Amino acid sequence: MSLPVGIAGGGGFGRALALAVARAGRSAILWSRQPREFQTQQIRTTAALADLAAAELVFLAVPSPHVPAVARQLGASLDGSHLICHVSRGLVGEDLQTLTELLRRVTPVRRVGVLAGPLVARGLAEGQPGGGIVGTLFPEVFESVREAIAGPSLRIYQTEDVVGVEMASAFVGMVAVAVGYAQAAGFGPATLAVLGTRAMAEAVRVSAFQGAEERTFAGLAGTGDLIAAVAGDGRPELALGRALYEGKTTSEAAATAGAYVEGIAIASHVVAFAKRHSIEAPIAVAMRELALGKASPRTIVADLMARPARGE
Repeated sequence: MSLPVGIAGGGGFGRALALAVARAGRSAILWSRQPREFQTQQIRTTAALADLAAAELVFLAVPSPHVPAVARQLGASLDGSHLICHVSRGLVGEDLQTLTELLRRVTPVRRVGVLAGPLVARGLAEGQPGGGIVGTLFPEVFESVREAIAGPSLRIYQTEDVVGVEMASAFVGMVAVAVGYAQAAGFGPATLAVLGTRAMAEAVRVSAFQGAEERTFAGLAGTGDLIAAVAGDGRPELALGRALYEGKTTSEAAATAGAYVEGIAIASHVVAFAKRHSIEAPIAVAMRELALGKASPRTIVADLMARPARGE
């Protein structure tokens, strides 16, 4: 009999993971601060993080600001026999530290990974056909994730470029906010295409300093994820971008989005990192200015279009 799959986080994505686990024929233990109910006995909820120690694989599905505290508390009940795979789009601080690095630092778990790609809570919960990618140096993490959630409607791929997956996922989260803003402003496909491609180029420039591989940004964690956002997959980043265009403050826009969005904090971190390393990051700068209410669609477009064009 296989061990249950642990899930730390009762938000939309955590609940979607639990449903995906049940759909794959496995049992799940979901830790949540709020009571959660499911119409299946394959999912058990708990208010005690220590209960997740009964699992071998634990998905960490909490926003990045909460990861250090939750990871430390969770780590008190785990050991080297466990596996952790996080699903956050976040990076820590102005050094752009990845969450897999943080997990290895604050928990006794060595075998860690990240699940990313064009996966959104609603599609995952409903079993819509899709795919994701696991960034990990440990084959057993990939195999465990695949066995936990993959099936006829969900394909899971793997790469050892962990940093690339985490950086690409974080950048797409930031750019998706810009996409929602641009769509609300009435910009057409050509504008969105330029925004998306130049944002990926910016992501590659910044991430190269962290050792990421350029090809990762052309795959599911980067371009694939961004295509889904532009197509309007209902992710909260799009809703937040639309709310910002409507004149809402960042906190009001976050409430409208209905979920914690990493993209705004990522923009500020990227700007600081890029400045320190003399990297051009105009889209991150524009996103930070939007979030601070210091720019408008007209001024942002004017500033970006006025930049000298170079070789692609």
